Amino acid sequence: MSGGDYAWFDEDAGPLARPYTLTRGRTRAARHELDMITLVVALRLHHAGELDHAHERILGRCQNPISVAEVAAGADLPLGVVKVLISDLIDRHYMIFRSGWAPTTAASPDTLQKVLDGIRKL
Repeated sequence: MSGGDYAWFDEDAGPLARPYTLTRGRTRAARHELDMITLVVALRLHHAGELDHAHERILGRCQNPISVAEVAAGADLPLGVVKVLISDLIDRHYMIFRSGWAPTTAASPDTLQKVLDGIRKL
């Protein structure tokens, strides 16, 4: 095959870089506990050449508050990778985050039964 007739990759195959290369082999954010519903927002814009492409994509999606899950979906990256990259951006003061609300006490069995009864009536 000649060089002009042969394509060495399929455009539908997706990105050529594996997710672990984007995080430099890290699988967890070192300092920040980020879950799917954690809200993140960009603090400042970056200057060209300051960040790599994956960080830029994430930062571009975070101009308004958005959940980590939405960032991952919009950036077309795995959730674990996005958590590590967002943690990098937080450490470098490009972003801030606010963890989701968690209940401080469990619901009583009576309350749970009332909810179940209400659902069954639907």
